Amino acid sequence: MNAQAGTTLNALSFDVEDWYHAELIRHNLEGEPRPQVEEATHPILALLDRYSVRATFFVVGEVAAMHPNLIGEIGKAGHEIACHGMSHRPLWEMEPNDFRQELEAFAEVMEEIVDMKDIVGYRAPTFSLDNERRWAIEVLKEHGYRYDSSIFPLRTYLYGVNGCPASPYHPSEADITVDAGAGDLVEFPLSALRIGSLALPVCGGFYLRAIPYPFLRWALRRINRQGQPFVLYMHPWETFRDTLRLRSLSPLSRFVTYYNINSTLSKLERLLSTFRFAPLRDVLEV
Repeated sequence: MNAQAGTTLNALSFDVEDWYHAELIRHNLEGEPRPQVEEATHPILALLDRYSVRATFFVVGEVAAMHPNLIGEIGKAGHEIACHGMSHRPLWEMEPNDFRQELEAFAEVMEEIVDMKDIVGYRAPTFSLDNERRWAIEVLKEHGYRYDSSIFPLRTYLYGVNGCPASPYHPSEADITVDAGAGDLVEFPLSALRIGSLALPVCGGFYLRAIPYPFLRWALRRINRQGQPFVLYMHPWETFRDTLRLRSLSPLSRFVTYYNINSTLSKLERLLSTFRFAPLRDVLEV
């Protein structure tokens, strides 16, 4: 059923967190939130199975502890499982030792579910890796990670780093936007559409939901024509029509968090039929 076009192998990823982990929501919760991650993830797994596509699932350790069968199901389907932290706290709320403890707690949970030797990738919650938190690169190396996909390649009001390479590279210890040329860890930055000096986010999250499909398809094809694979990301909660809405959010936060959620799965299906996708570790060959 997979009639993909093009020759570039692109990376498909999902950040397996629950609806209440989202940065604009987690500080506004009242009471104990009701989990919905299983309900939101199963339609994604079914869609990927129909198109015979495998992806990377960056898993929050708290989610794995609560839903070990879901994580086992993802692994048995042949998808890559990677790390999205233990608690979904962004790096800007941590010091190096806090981060070490997060990775160790994540490993303790995951080794009961999967073989930790197979987990070689990491993505920081809220794309919170930047030059102030570059110490995270060394901590990842200490724990045996071989690639990172945490750098959002332009600055937004929440996160992002200007000036990093457009394609996978080895980040310098002194400046994560500089390609060191070699190293123990590869950075696969999130993708942006680059037109001259302008960089536009297109490859996931709110941007994928907000951008009309014809422009999205054109933008991703342009990235491929520029000789680059792109990495597409989304969260199960933003593909799920029944995602719980938090009414206490500001109008802007509600818009960014919930806008056009009903479109996401259909857009994903159209992308699966148009582009070639694989897990990040396969694209990077690590």
